[in-house]
Amino acid sequence: MSKQIPGLTLLASFAFASLLFAATGDFVPDRVFRASSLDGLRTTGQADWRTSNGEITAKPQSQDGGWLVLDQSYQDVQFHAEFRCAAPCDAGVLLRTEKTPSGGLKGVYIALNEEALGTYDLTLSAEGKELSRKPLLRSRSGFARMAVGPWTNGQARVPGYAALAPTLEEEEAEEARPPAAAARPTGRRGGPPPPSIRPAEWNELDVIVDTDLVWVSLNGRRLGNTATSDRMMGYGPIALHAAGSAEVVFKDLSFKDLNSKTEPAEKVSEHFRMQRLNDFFYSWGATAGDVTYDGVPDVVAGPFYFIGPDYTERREFTAARSYSPSNNFPDGHVFFVSDFTGDGWNDIVAVHSRPIYLFVNPKDERRRWDRYNVVPDAMSEVEVFRDIDGDGKPEVLFTGPGAAMAYAKPDPANPTAPWKVRTISEKGLGSAHGMGIGDINGDGRMDVVNSRGWWEQPATGAGDSLWDYHAAEFGRGGAEMGIYDVNGDGRSDVVTSLAAHGWGLAWFEQKRDPQGNISFVQHDIMGDLSSSNAGDVAFSEIHGVAFADMDGDGVTDLIAGKRLYSHLESHIDPDPYGPAVVYWYKTVRNPKAEGGAEFVPELIHNRSGVGSQFTVTDLNGDRSPEVVISCVKGTFVFWNQM
Repeated sequence: MSKQIPGLTLLASFAFASLLFAATGDFVPDRVFRASSLDGLRTTGQADWRTSNGEITAKPQSQDGGWLVLDQSYQDVQFHAEFRCAAPCDAGVLLRTEKTPSGGLKGVYIALNEEALGTYDLTLSAEGKELSRKPLLRSRSGFARMAVGPWTNGQARVPGYAALAPTLEEEEAEEARPPAAAARPTGRRGGPPPPSIRPAEWNELDVIVDTDLVWVSLNGRRLGNTATSDRMMGYGPIALHAAGSAEVVFKDLSFKDLNSKTEPAEKVSEHFRMQRLNDFFYSWGATAGDVTYDGVPDVVAGPFYFIGPDYTERREFTAARSYSPSNNFPDGHVFFVSDFTGDGWNDIVAVHSRPIYLFVNPKDERRRWDRYNVVPDAMSEVEVFRDIDGDGKPEVLFTGPGAAMAYAKPDPANPTAPWKVRTISEKGLGSAHGMGIGDINGDGRMDVVNSRGWWEQPATGAGDSLWDYHAAEFGRGGAEMGIYDVNGDGRSDVVTSLAAHGWGLAWFEQKRDPQGNISFVQHDIMGDLSSSNAGDVAFSEIHGVAFADMDGDGVTDLIAGKRLYSHLESHIDPDPYGPAVVYWYKTVRNPKAEGGAEFVPELIHNRSGVGSQFTVTDLNGDRSPEVVISCVKGTFVFWNQM
């Protein structure tokens, strides 16, 4: 069993602040370095260590250098620091630092050396000299919290099932692979360059060691995750290293113990009543529509439709099975309800990971519905359903093959056959995340927007020509994008999540020059944990967003939430264990606010979150829209009491 190093629990000279501020935008630290002295901390090897104003400076006295061992022990930890080297770096950070039988140290080492940047198993002598360094192997676990073990799911290629755990022989064979298998990553052809150290400048280092995986980011760029060889049981403090000839300075050391996780006490807004329709994870999408032909909206989520007005009875329209949030991606991402066949009964369109399926309503027959693959290649994770071409019937907007923006509609004479696809953009301009439909330029025709700009719908009779493209930047691609007049100046603005798998909400104010040319000015609503945010609210993974007038004041509002375990239970995305919140942001037109408007958040619920798509619609006819959500926590209706 791993042991804590004796004598390394002193706190007297190592002053920390608890929960004072977010040293990094991605997590709130438990402890932040605030030392005025290093007395009482262990050093080994040959380096002079000193501290001033919260900075730790090390001057190596030999090529092997020396080590400063901090006082608090961790097994699973999130660590942030900045470092700067006067000349090319030969520095590093050792985590899970344990004492060896010979009196030396061992642990998981992050090498901050441009020639050997990466993660290693490291063993030191009692004098602090390096005895062995073995590269950690790249993990095969994909979207998972563990590299090996019963919950490893490979690349999650088989929905509903986890891969078998590797045998001990398989693990040892993997560990015996040549070091080249763990070589430093290189940039993909045509992709961004690999992470690198900026000489003589401050560099940001973020490290997560959790179970048997190590996640490292340098200057905001991931090195990739590697697997430890300590069977998840390594435990010990963090040690800083300085070697070579260059002086090294560390600052803003921040720590979060990942062994401790907090689930907030459940809260529901006094303006909403929560109804939980089921308790299990079936889908990332939910919508509503009358599928039982009784004049009352039903809720569609995953494989079920829940019959209104009580929503206590559910029926399968396709075969149902629940999923594990840690290990499985669901089949259902986005759902739409409409009469696609023209027989008077509403059907269901369901978007899975790639195809778009039409489920035809069997009318009064209580059975599973017939399914047709009507759009084989929908490449996006967000789709929008609205009448685009003005024929009075809604179309499905999506990203098609070659990353081109497109929309699809059925042939009324043969609605179950592959739908007609209308491509509106050149290839390469679409993306997996973020798109919207609305009249940007005020000509009465629907335009299309995504994170890269907007496409102007041509006048009737333009045939199959591409739409005019207007470049603009609306973030990195988030969820459904809202197009409406935020500040009351008569022009359509854009409201959007900035990153489906990151942080940020913003609205983009439309401006026009004397010639009528359209541009946009960004006004931030929410950033990361280090930002100044509306209502001091910050959450990540904003994969689902909706828009509706929640309080009846005639102005459209914003509803958004966190998609918990967006890439399964892993550290691929920031703040994966943050509260699964849902908020609505009241749009307040205020001439004194930046851009003439502000967004005021109110928590709806803090124990559900959202999926890829949710709906906000009036279920009971009181003209106050409800919020309908399906996600890893189940399926919910939040009844609007305003």
